[in-house]
Amino acid sequence: MPMITIRQERLADDAAREALLDRSYGPSRFAKTSQRLREDRLPAGGLSFVATEGRKIVGTVRLWNVMAGAGRAALLLGPLAVDPAQRSRGVGAALVSRAIDAAKKLGHRAILLVGDESYYARFGFSAEKTGSLWMPGPYEQQRLLGLELVPGALDEARGLIAATGAPAPKPDLAALVAAETRAVTARTRRAA
Repeated sequence: MPMITIRQERLADDAAREALLDRSYGPSRFAKTSQRLREDRLPAGGLSFVATEGRKIVGTVRLWNVMAGAGRAALLLGPLAVDPAQRSRGVGAALVSRAIDAAKKLGHRAILLVGDESYYARFGFSAEKTGSLWMPGPYEQQRLLGLELVPGALDEARGLIAATGAPAPKPDLAALVAAETRAVTARTRRAA
């Protein structure tokens, strides 16, 4: 059996990553409040990871730049997804550990997520300092968890969690239409 490897996500991983997220969460993933903080944004630099087995993507996790209330920078972890055939092999735990270690090395102070405390407590996440934070939509307060990478980073954190990451580039519609028009014209000429 090939070994599982955790590495930085690459642009070429996007389709396989999206397919894994679709299998793991289905279309409901786009309705989650956490998604409001991720949509139209780029993940935090250097903090997107995939687990691979051979050439196959079997797990994924990303961290996103947010504000944990006014003036308090943090990261948002998610989504974490593992291929059903790889669950209970420690792939998810390895991805979360790698993401936390990388965030520490890059000097980030805190990570937030919405998830099950029974799973994330082993990494140090808890709801202890998130009670005065809220999300921009429906969520279960007891599932809003935080991890301080720097002691005291979430002390007195209060307010709306808001996206601060760089906007994702939007495709130039005119350029896409022009390219498709050229392709159709070229196919028509070859067929003639």
